[in-house]
Amino acid sequence: MKGRWIEPLGLTTGPSAALAVEAGHALPFLGGPMAFSLARLIEDGATRAVLPAGRVPDGWSALLSPLTRPPPRFAGLAPKAPGRPLVMGIVNVTPDSFSGDGLAATPEAAVAQGRALLAAGADLLDIGGESTRPGAAPVPPEEECRRILPVVRALAGAGAVLSVDTRNAATMAAVLEAGAAVVNDVSALRHDAEAAGVVARSGAAAVLMHMRGLDPRTMQDDPRYQDVALEVAAFLRERVAAAEAAGIPRARLALDPGIGFGKTLAHNLELIERLPLLAGLGCPILVGASRKGFVGRLSGVAEPARRLAGSLAVALAAAGRGAAILRVHDVAETVQALRVWEACVHGAPAQG
Repeated sequence: MKGRWIEPLGLTTGPSAALAVEAGHALPFLGGPMAFSLARLIEDGATRAVLPAGRVPDGWSALLSPLTRPPPRFAGLAPKAPGRPLVMGIVNVTPDSFSGDGLAATPEAAVAQGRALLAAGADLLDIGGESTRPGAAPVPPEEECRRILPVVRALAGAGAVLSVDTRNAATMAAVLEAGAAVVNDVSALRHDAEAAGVVARSGAAAVLMHMRGLDPRTMQDDPRYQDVALEVAAFLRERVAAAEAAGIPRARLALDPGIGFGKTLAHNLELIERLPLLAGLGCPILVGASRKGFVGRLSGVAEPARRLAGSLAVALAAAGRGAAILRVHDVAETVQALRVWEACVHGAPAQG
């Protein structure tokens, strides 16, 4: 946790945020329409001060720039309204998805689901051929490609912006050639030594996610952190640096704190609460919490497919803390919730 961080605190929204910025009492957060009034200065894992956002000392002021400007457009996609996250619809081409929505039987079923999610308002789709739920066994790249390549080809041919959820360089190369635009790697390009090179040469965008260790089968074995938000942020900062060294520009990256990947319920909640810390890395933030186990524990709902209400609550909490992309199973409901949330918190009629 070495180094310096500025953690935005005191987030406000809508007309009150604009007034606070105009009066000099706050700074715009990610270009607005949110703002933050306080800044926690963190150095080597310790809080040095909590100050009004406009009184950050000169030696720290360079860290403010990524917090106050809009993040780069991810995969060339612009949000439908300022401050509204993109919606990434999940297409699981697997027999063992934790959420019960796996569609491994026929590519046609997965293609149909993808088209339905796009019609419901998804900005992009995330196609996966390997379950990475806790305890899941790995899938060889050959089988992964067999499952997902027909789906990628069909949906890319229809003009969809596609992400593929994979850890394997061979799969990455095949799906990017087939028309995918994004690699979503739960290992943050660590699992396969060739992965970063494949992404760099392709010009594709990539999602780098924090996962404790490299094996989904053991990631939930007694996870411990001194400060989970800072440790996840430091890990992602290191992975951004590694991606840049491999030839992947920061502007092509998004970052995912890895909700549920080697975290307890308390860790997940703290990561969502302190999501603005990650904005300091200058990349769009992706949050994938849809139907996950901690939602079930908080809501008392055991069946993943019945966790819609809890999943929407997490999605809106993440949207209010700077998430630029929400990875979800229930696209139509999430799009509706975001439109209403936007109108309520930003003080303007929802558009799009």
